[in-house]
Amino acid sequence: MKCRELIKHLEQLAPLSYACSWDNPGLLAGRGEKEVHRILIALDATDEVADLAVREGCDVLLTHHPLIFGSIKKVNDQDFIGRRLVKLIQADISCYAMHTNFDIAPGCMADLAGDKMGLTDRQPLEITGEDGAAGRPYGIGVCGNLERAMGLKELALTVKERFGLPFVNVYGADKFGGSITRAALCPGSGKGMSGHALALGAQVLITGDIGHHEGIDAAALGLAVIDGGHYGLEHMFIDFMEQYIRDHIDPGLEIKKAPAAFPVTAW
Repeated sequence: MKCRELIKHLEQLAPLSYACSWDNPGLLAGRGEKEVHRILIALDATDEVADLAVREGCDVLLTHHPLIFGSIKKVNDQDFIGRRLVKLIQADISCYAMHTNFDIAPGCMADLAGDKMGLTDRQPLEITGEDGAAGRPYGIGVCGNLERAMGLKELALTVKERFGLPFVNVYGADKFGGSITRAALCPGSGKGMSGHALALGAQVLITGDIGHHEGIDAAALGLAVIDGGHYGLEHMFIDFMEQYIRDHIDPGLEIKKAPAAFPVTAW
């Protein structure tokens, strides 16, 4: 299978048209005509991941987060992005990213997170468009009802267990003593999502990248926050894409997965 053929399948799952305007998914480096036999799947194209792709003799590095976000004027070994690009291109490894198009596309990140938490009566947390054929809105994140009412601590421990997290941070633990029945989920960064969650009647926002001010402000507005980390709520991309490629694209492709690498350590 050629890289361009693999890309065609990937974009049937998560079309680039779903991506946010500021995003940069797609083929970021490499050749569309490259023959693909071995794929490495990772969340980020870090130095360690680039080294692993070269060491394992991979033909494609498939990531969730794009290696290139903004415009770049030089590709050389003088900065860390350039060094990674040079390394991948020298090894003839094509680099492809599925970012907000994967976050938004039906059946992908938002729905996977909703499935993990068993949310019912779901709706997009932030609507970014509408499926013309089905007439259904789509967007970033998901909001819905929990399987059963839980206290905030039980819910936080449930998030930790279901997403395989080493720890979670909770804002509003001193303010919420009752039962929670409705939750908003935004895998990745949930900055700026508190208003959307409150507008949909959520009592808690489960997300990542929440700083001090966002956390205490959300709690003051009556919204608890469970922060599982950006990586923590999105690393399910790796296992999902491995299974999707095996089931829907080509079971003969050899797939390698980057080992879990939580970027934050709690000592």
